[in-house]
Amino acid sequence: MSDIAISVENLSKSYLVGHNSAKAERYTALRDVISRNARSLARKTRDMFSGGAIVQGDEVEEFWALKNVSLEIKRGDRVGIIGRNGAGKSTLLKMLSRITEPTKGRIKISGRVASLLEVGTGFHPELTGRENIYLNGAILGMKRTEIQRKFDEIVSFSEVEKFLDTPVKRFSSGMYVRLAFAVAAHLETEILIVDEVLAVGDAQFQKKCLGKMEDVSKDGKTVLFVSHNMGAISSLSTRGILLSHGEMMFDGSTLAAVQKYMDGDITSDYEKIWESPESAPGDDDIRLKSVRVRCDGVTTGNVEIDKDVSIEIEFWNFKPGAELGASIHLIHSSNVTVLATGNGRSATLDYDGWDGMPYPAGLFKTVCTIPGNFLNDGYYRISLVVLMNATIEKAVVRDAVSFHVYDTGAMRGNYAGEWIGIIRPRMAWQTTLIDRYIGRLS
Repeated sequence: MSDIAISVENLSKSYLVGHNSAKAERYTALRDVISRNARSLARKTRDMFSGGAIVQGDEVEEFWALKNVSLEIKRGDRVGIIGRNGAGKSTLLKMLSRITEPTKGRIKISGRVASLLEVGTGFHPELTGRENIYLNGAILGMKRTEIQRKFDEIVSFSEVEKFLDTPVKRFSSGMYVRLAFAVAAHLETEILIVDEVLAVGDAQFQKKCLGKMEDVSKDGKTVLFVSHNMGAISSLSTRGILLSHGEMMFDGSTLAAVQKYMDGDITSDYEKIWESPESAPGDDDIRLKSVRVRCDGVTTGNVEIDKDVSIEIEFWNFKPGAELGASIHLIHSSNVTVLATGNGRSATLDYDGWDGMPYPAGLFKTVCTIPGNFLNDGYYRISLVVLMNATIEKAVVRDAVSFHVYDTGAMRGNYAGEWIGIIRPRMAWQTTLIDRYIGRLS
């Protein structure tokens, strides 16, 4: 038996997208409207009789969601598929699950496939949870005795015992996902395909699902996993595939795939400046002016690992007497929040005298300095907020700036390997000779 579970050759998928050619004008002649609608009706009629898709709009454009993707996935592989929204990830999974037919190319799959792509996929809303478990098993070609053998495990994992005989149309989205994942992961299939749908569940259940996917892969099942959570991708996957604009940009180790994704996603976005208050984030009380990353007195996106890095925030205050504060979140490329800090008295080493004090109207600058030898190699991004009265968010910018911390090698000493973890501080260590060995055993 071949060890190839999935083989894809030059897989492509196109869709027809409709557009309205008329611009948003105050006046459109009646003859233009009639002419445009007549052309649209004629095209729709032609498509209907030829068996083509009926596309709304008077102009039609061909859009390629996936273009010439070729790959082979071995049995037992855990493959993470990543990319920005619209990259083609879900389209690929739908074709592998036989939900969507490819426009071009060939797919060869060895084994039964269980997929969890959208909340409710494969469930009949009028049937109970119990009935849907048997229905899903039957769709996968399993005998009733096979499903019964796994039934108790499925129910226990899903944690929906109390609602098992309730029609699933009354389930919350979280309950839907719990049961759907439990069915997909426990039935006798060789390939498990999971889309971002796990984001619907709570953090504890997500952790439980990731653990289960790791277990099933150890049992020889093949797992394909799409997620925007780089931490989940890194911990679960042994192989990473990066898609961009429908094309496969990289296929290799998970670490390298995530790094390439973040390289493309976080380029030189280390400074943002809003020239006027009218165009800046905020409201009538507070507006941001700029945010930037600085190292050694220079605005930069590349920081040596042993150098301090400063986050400078400038903002306008238009409300005299307001009590203000600034806060930042430092987020690693794996989507793990490393820390949150603010310029309040309880969060600073050196109190600047403004916490709890009224701010006059004017332009202010606040600077947060992250010490060198604290962060590990990697990409980081900053989200920021300016607050009024400690709780009211006045100006918020998600992923405002980003920077790359890199090791020149000078700090490694005689160690050349990769340091584990997100932070890499130099800690206080002290070694002391307690007793000199002089050849005795006791």
